[in-house]
Amino acid sequence: MEVRDSVRFLRAGKPVEVVPAHPCETLLDHLRLREGALGTKEGCGEGDCGACTIAIGRVRDGNLTYEPVNACIQLLGMVDGADIVTVEDIGTTRDPHPVQDAMARHHGSQCGFCTPGIVMSLFTLYHRQNDAPTRADINEWLSGNLCRCTGYRPIVEAALDALSGPRVDRFSEHRGQTIQALTALSQTGDLLCESESGFFAAPRAVEGLADLYLQHPDATLVAGATDVGLWITKDLRELAKIIWVGQVAGLNNVTETAEGLTIGAACTYSDVEAALRSLDPDLGELWRRIGSKQVRSSGTVGGNIANGSPIGDTPPALIALGARMELRCGERVREIAVEDFFLDYGKQDRRDSEFVSAIRIPKPAPGRVFRCYKISKRFDQDISSVMGAFSFSFTDGRLTRPIVAFGGMAGIPKRAPAAEAALEKMDPGDEAQRQIAVDALADDFSPLDDHRASARYRLETARVLLTKALLEINGKDTRMTRIRGHREPDRADG
Repeated sequence: MEVRDSVRFLRAGKPVEVVPAHPCETLLDHLRLREGALGTKEGCGEGDCGACTIAIGRVRDGNLTYEPVNACIQLLGMVDGADIVTVEDIGTTRDPHPVQDAMARHHGSQCGFCTPGIVMSLFTLYHRQNDAPTRADINEWLSGNLCRCTGYRPIVEAALDALSGPRVDRFSEHRGQTIQALTALSQTGDLLCESESGFFAAPRAVEGLADLYLQHPDATLVAGATDVGLWITKDLRELAKIIWVGQVAGLNNVTETAEGLTIGAACTYSDVEAALRSLDPDLGELWRRIGSKQVRSSGTVGGNIANGSPIGDTPPALIALGARMELRCGERVREIAVEDFFLDYGKQDRRDSEFVSAIRIPKPAPGRVFRCYKISKRFDQDISSVMGAFSFSFTDGRLTRPIVAFGGMAGIPKRAPAAEAALEKMDPGDEAQRQIAVDALADDFSPLDDHRASARYRLETARVLLTKALLEINGKDTRMTRIRGHREPDRADG
């Protein structure tokens, strides 16, 4: 197979070839420093503010999809094979894009620094759905774009206006040509950009990934870079060897069977959201609160597990669901339970040159009940202070095989064995028994104080979340236990 030494992508409909100056070069630096495309702004440098939002177009199942991405933490090599669209590309002062025109007419901009990112987020929504979005749809789509001057009312009004009619722009008119051009780019071989400081590699086959990682066990594996990007922009790390897994065939597949879901490790949160929502509505609610649209378009489930964070959103839910994960080293493949992957703070059961290749989530058995809740300082786009996930079966009106898992309560995502023992064969309507199980959490966890939450707050919150789950599965109306004013999961069992 051909090995290329340059990144190839489309800009303004034309193929471009670029060699990264350094494996860590970001897309934002390329746009501003090399191209001089200054419309894309640098704000927070960590994927929070959305000022640097651009659109990345890729062909998926024969369709062209544009997704919003934070250019500040997107590495240049990761846009290989994509159509890169910035605010300069979509319209001019004389011929503005419908989104730009609506923003001007509704006075959706004041200082203007955040405006290009907001426009590009709405551009991707313009190309994402045919039905007119609701105000709630737009609010959710813009959760990753911060504006401190204008306020969101005129911005949302502009979006409602621009997205209420037919979606016709030059991008939709040239969709066929773009698909053809991107398909041609995708037929090229592996990417290996070498420099004096190291290399950026993007293999296309899992065998090539396994072989390359065996040769370079010190390389950094990157999927969505929503975490690694901050190592570069905030910790100022110089990563000499980067292997991007986003183009590896099979690692970005979602497979649904009668037994459950198999999620490739390079699948983004956006890729799997619909499938997980169908497993349980609480998973859908959790998913829409992971980062922002920009983060979910890039970040991956496999990466969220592999980085071993004690406050990762997905591991507690996956543990409660009994998920397993596949790890590969060379030709050797093994499978372990997700809960067994986390050994200690910063330490996982992952050997040299071994990488996560898939996650398997079984469908809940009949009569099995699942709940999960995320607690954070902000409702949208925030890291968890405490993440709780619970799974129970019922036998003769009593709980059996309980699983209680928390994130943020220890150095790793962790189950609560003392609480689980107290829950076994418990009548969930018995208040005294319920209190015994809730109090047992103090035997399972000794949380730490940090800037996200105090130890006391975390323990009390964990107790409340377990109580909440027990009340709901015992028939408590979720209108009494769920936050009002936001979209809520439609629970048939609660």
